[in-house]
Amino acid sequence: MRVLVIIPAYNEEHALPALLGELRALPNLDAQVTPVVIDDGSTDATAKVAEEHGARVLRMCKNLGIGGAVQSGIRLAFREGFDFAAQIDGDGQHPPGELAKLMGAAGDADLVVGYRDKGPTTLLRRIGSWWLRVVLRVTTGVKCNDPTSGFRLYGPRALALFDSEYPYDYPEPEALAIARARGLRVNEVLVTMRERQGGQSSIAGFAAAYYVFKVTIAVALAYVRARLKPRD
Repeated sequence: MRVLVIIPAYNEEHALPALLGELRALPNLDAQVTPVVIDDGSTDATAKVAEEHGARVLRMCKNLGIGGAVQSGIRLAFREGFDFAAQIDGDGQHPPGELAKLMGAAGDADLVVGYRDKGPTTLLRRIGSWWLRVVLRVTTGVKCNDPTSGFRLYGPRALALFDSEYPYDYPEPEALAIARARGLRVNEVLVTMRERQGGQSSIAGFAAAYYVFKVTIAVALAYVRARLKPRD
């Protein structure tokens, strides 16, 4: 079994060495694990550091954002015949050792989301996460404890779908809506996460409230569009 580990990275030269080292040191997962760093228009030495630490590198011609970076990795996995693709943040908050939990939760699921039970966060973020859970549950019927989690495992059907149809604006919650609308099976598993090992979150303060507002609309529209789109 071949698993492509997709690591979207923007200026993550400091976090990548430890992350890639953990991937190399993974215990046997009964799978061939191949890391690929998607250098999303970084202005630092992200690509060079990734290559020096044994990762395959895809360099974007400019900064596409998380959606474009992740879909580039998904397309690579689908078109090169990988059995699964795992998505791990380049800032080090997703421990590679937790990949086994996602693999174990795959079963008959097409998409597995790793979520953290609790962790240090602001009241505004907690309210926003709760609201997005409600929106997804009411709009699509998907029950997910952490809709914005980027720690994910994609099975063959998810790879085939997202190769051609993947959201760019708010990919994590929108992808769940699209997966549900297109008949994919979604599962989740509790995992341990860490604080980011480098970089800064782009969603902070009152920007988080604006983010939640926009995502609410985006999720509903993504679900409706996917439901109305003719199936192959």
